[in-house]
Amino acid sequence: MSMDRREFLKFLAKASSAGAAYLVIPMPSFIKKQLKTEKNYNPANHEYVFIIDVNKCIGCGSCCVADKREYNVPDGYYRTWIERYIITEDEEVLIDSPDGGLNGFSEPRKVNKKIVDSFFVPKLCNMCKEPACVQVCPAGATFKTDDGFVLIDYKRCVGCMYCIQACPYGARFLNPRTRTADKCTWCYHRVRRGLLPACVNACPTKARKFGDLKDKDSEVYKIVNSGKPLFVLKPFMGTFPTLKYENMRQEVV
Repeated sequence: MSMDRREFLKFLAKASSAGAAYLVIPMPSFIKKQLKTEKNYNPANHEYVFIIDVNKCIGCGSCCVADKREYNVPDGYYRTWIERYIITEDEEVLIDSPDGGLNGFSEPRKVNKKIVDSFFVPKLCNMCKEPACVQVCPAGATFKTDDGFVLIDYKRCVGCMYCIQACPYGARFLNPRTRTADKCTWCYHRVRRGLLPACVNACPTKARKFGDLKDKDSEVYKIVNSGKPLFVLKPFMGTFPTLKYENMRQEVV
């Protein structure tokens, strides 16, 4: 591409305001046939949300390990990762993510200033309602399912990396094995069978919560309707993420 990432995102924002949001491609019919689902699963009856409580994340890396095992993610690449935020006495914000948080954060970061606070923020695909990645895919390989998941048809992907450039959250990468775009899917293959994403199962502190907003008995429904503030990353991008955060810090948003 002739334009750098910042210029590309500016271009995308202008395109969205001009009506590019209408270019979101629905799930192709042949993909529906390929997906094995829970008996009588109807995508139209579900509205999923992923919630992460920043205060509960301890940076152990269990989520990253679970994800790598579930998908055999290549070394050095991450579908989900953890960032460590360190706040110094002069309010400088330092961010690192050694090995994507895969091995935890047992080693303290060397900082030549007094540290006044630190916390962890897990990152993954935001499953946007208006996904920029779908809008720019020239092959129709990135698409949105009827139940709100943004997925990739690897057979159609040509590895052009437009979607990788378009994602405001850095959630996509070019898989070195397949030479196609790759990212977190919220374990769609598990969800359609009535199971939780692998990372949610693995989290020892229950910092990750996943569920259906159309299920009034679900924990996520109660959280969303409790009146407690929930935050999304980069709200100014107009992508409307369905990944939401509890107790998010201003240093992140």
